Amino acid sequence: MLTNTKLQWFDKRYLLLMVLLMLPIQQSIAAYNIGPDDVLRISVYGYDDLRTETRVSADGRITFPLIGEVNASGKSSIELEEDIAVRLIKGGFIHDAQVSVSVLNNVSQQVSVLGHVNRPGRYPLDSNSSVVDLIAMAEGIDELGDSKVIVTRTVNGKSQKHELDLKAYLEDVGNTVPFKVQQGDQIYVPKAPMFYIYGEVQHPGSYRVEPDASVMKALPLGGGLTLRGTENGITIKRKDKSGTLQEIDVDLDDAVLKDDVIYVGERWF
Repeated sequence: MLTNTKLQWFDKRYLLLMVLLMLPIQQSIAAYNIGPDDVLRISVYGYDDLRTETRVSADGRITFPLIGEVNASGKSSIELEEDIAVRLIKGGFIHDAQVSVSVLNNVSQQVSVLGHVNRPGRYPLDSNSSVVDLIAMAEGIDELGDSKVIVTRTVNGKSQKHELDLKAYLEDVGNTVPFKVQQGDQIYVPKAPMFYIYGEVQHPGSYRVEPDASVMKALPLGGGLTLRGTENGITIKRKDKSGTLQEIDVDLDDAVLKDDVIYVGERWF
């Protein structure tokens, strides 16, 4: 049986553990910066008549009873709480103002995830969000999506594009710095490079171009040759630098490139 002393010690240890577990959550909330069009709920303890739900204006301001306009853009919830509390106290309205600010709709801090993901859309952003985090929120890359992701970012009015290799990052997490996402970024997952195979193969169709892809590795993807197919009758249709389609004879060790069309011919006897 636990004595009262042991129970008190256990309660203190349990309380300390709960505080430590809550720290990352509190830090994440504190790190969120309020922006235009965000919807806020503001309340003051003991003053229900001051409870307010308001949308941040395009210039980053809100209006709160008694104190008027307050600049909210760029502040965390905690910073805005302190700002409103100080102004209520200094204005002589409330002696010990305890203000609570919660973000009901964080419109300003959302990022678009588009292209070949399972759930394209807009997703919430915090100060620690990386491209991998946002792709995970979109439920991952679909079966046609590439492992190379394009992030479009506007800096000083100019658009910048960053191409990121998610596969390289996930295979070497310890030595790769995560690409942090910023407000206004657009994440796009393009279609993976594909090649096409038809003719005397079991499963003609389109397939992903994998690293070190060769004709020899491509044939099994198409289910292998039919009984009438021959490795001696393989050609590739490929566009040259001018965009003209060329037909070339290939060896089994030759590389397969994006948009190649592999044709397996029929044996003569």
